[in-house]
Amino acid sequence: MVTVHLAEKVGKILSKNAPLDETLWYLLDFTIYFSNFLFPLFLFISTMFFTSKLANNTEVIAFLSSGVSFNRFLKPYIIGATIVCTGALLFSSFLVPNAAQGFNEYQYKYFKRTDSQKTSDVYRQINDNEYIYVSNYQPSRKKGYNFTLEHFEADSLKFKISASSIQFNDTSYTLTSFKKRIILENSEKIEQYGKYDTLLPFEIDELTPVEYVAETKNFWELNEFIKQEEKRGNANMNLYYVEKYKRTSIPVSAFIFTLIAVAVSSVKKRGGMGMNLAIGLVIAMTYVFLDKVFGTIAEKSTFNPWFAVWFPNIFFAIVAIFLLRNARR
Repeated sequence: MVTVHLAEKVGKILSKNAPLDETLWYLLDFTIYFSNFLFPLFLFISTMFFTSKLANNTEVIAFLSSGVSFNRFLKPYIIGATIVCTGALLFSSFLVPNAAQGFNEYQYKYFKRTDSQKTSDVYRQINDNEYIYVSNYQPSRKKGYNFTLEHFEADSLKFKISASSIQFNDTSYTLTSFKKRIILENSEKIEQYGKYDTLLPFEIDELTPVEYVAETKNFWELNEFIKQEEKRGNANMNLYYVEKYKRTSIPVSAFIFTLIAVAVSSVKKRGGMGMNLAIGLVIAMTYVFLDKVFGTIAEKSTFNPWFAVWFPNIFFAIVAIFLLRNARR
């Protein structure tokens, strides 16, 4: 996997003069990042291969003929899958986020031409009372255009700040063509300046987080981040919910696939191990297809993200129950 990816990207790496140390760290992050997604399939194929060998050597038949129940035969697989999947849950919640950050930063720096952040029509709620808007934002220059800040109290507008541009300067902001409109009880007051330096109750990076920000946060950080973004009225919440639910759905899918692998490969077939692996490949590709389709639908629409992420697991859990019932016979 790493070799194929490197062969595909080596031209761009050389043309961009990417440093060797950055590239090596990127390949390590790439391995960790994609191993998390492919882990259920790796476990599925390895379980199917091992059990097929037992079945082809008639060891499964001998085991069950000795009076041992199929449930007892299945028990070591369940224990092993539980241990491995628990480790995978911790892996995806705490180690993969660090790899995801390095992987995505390198991708956007050397491979992708698009910006990793939304840069037009940025609208954010920064606290309970204040909302900000910029028509265009340049992350590299930390500058926004057509800036507006509105302050509400008890659903009433108390003051509004507008500027043709806003520039972040280490600790303060410089607003060009500054105008502040203060709403009084029976009148209003207007303040205007050509340039105005001030402090504002938000960090410049809060204007628009990078697209992959949810992937870079561990379990606790992700939950806190989602709470903040809900409060700020972020329009991309489904993107973050999909990432949150995948943290648990991927390890669970590995457990389900272990059961399917045992049910399919424990029965000796005329085609032998090749037939079992062919069936396993079809099942694996179907899972990847459903996972990608429903995940994309949830990220790009208002479709329920929990159902989108968990539907492949629900579907294959039903398949696993059906196959196990047949295998017991």
